Amino acid sequence: MSEFESMTGAINLPASAGKPLAGWRVLVPRGGPWGDGVAAALRARGASPVVAPLINFAPSDDQAALEAALAKLAAGGFDWLTVTSATTVDVLSTYSAVIPETTKVAAVGETTAAALVAAGYQADIVPSEDNSARGMLEEWEAATDGATGLKVLALRSAIAKQVLSIGLERMGHHVEAVVAYRTIGVPVSAKVAEDVRSGRVNAVLVTSGSVAEQVQQQLGPIPESILVAAIGPQTKKDAAQVGLRVDVVARERTAESLIDAVVDAATAKA
Repeated sequence: MSEFESMTGAINLPASAGKPLAGWRVLVPRGGPWGDGVAAALRARGASPVVAPLINFAPSDDQAALEAALAKLAAGGFDWLTVTSATTVDVLSTYSAVIPETTKVAAVGETTAAALVAAGYQADIVPSEDNSARGMLEEWEAATDGATGLKVLALRSAIAKQVLSIGLERMGHHVEAVVAYRTIGVPVSAKVAEDVRSGRVNAVLVTSGSVAEQVQQQLGPIPESILVAAIGPQTKKDAAQVGLRVDVVARERTAESLIDAVVDAATAKA
C-alpha cells in the first residue's frame, strides 16, 4: 500500500492463527472499507479496534480545471493516467469519469489498484517492489517499452509532493498535473482523545503524513506506553517533521504489513 493511498481502498486481510493482540486496543485512523478491513483483521488477531477517522477529502479548489482534465481524458487526450491514492479513485467515481481503452492507468500501490478494479477501471502498472512514486518511476521505462513524449494526466492531492509528475517530465513526457481533492482533518471524539492521552489505547496506526499531522495535533504528545506504527519510511519522516514519535515501521507499504509490525511488537513485549 502506498503512503499516498488514503481513505477508502477496500482490502481483504487474512485471519491470523491465534490471538497475538489479545487485550490490545488499536486506533485505526481511517474509516470506510479500508478501516473496516483493518478493523476486521485486528479483531481476528484478538485486538479491539478503535476506528476514528482523522482525515477526509474535500473537493478541489479548482473544479473547472479538474472537470476540463476529465473531459480531455474521456476524449482520449492522454496516453496514461497516474493514480496515487484510493481517494483519487473515489473522485473518478464521483465524476463518473470515463477512461478510454486507449488510455493506460498507472496505480501507485496495491490498494489503489484494488480500488480501481472495484470501481470498474483497470490498472496496467503497479510497482512490484516499492509501492511509491519513486517505485513507479523505477519501473516506468520498462513498462512503457522506453517510449518518450507520452501525454500523462497526473491526478493528485493538493498537498502531495509531485515526485511522480516531476520524474516523468524529466523522462521527456508531457505531464498535466491536476489537483483532484484536498485533504482535511476530522476532529476525533472527546472520548477517543482522552483514551489516547490516558494510555487506554495500546497502539496507533499512522498511514500517511496527513494522518501523522492530525495524530500529533489532536492527540499528541502520545504517551510513551502507546506503540506508534507507521506504514512506510516516508510516513515516518513526515511524522518526525510534525513532532510525532514512531516506534515501528511496516516492512512493506501494505495494511497487512502494518498490522504484522504491531503483532511483532506485541509478541516481543509478551
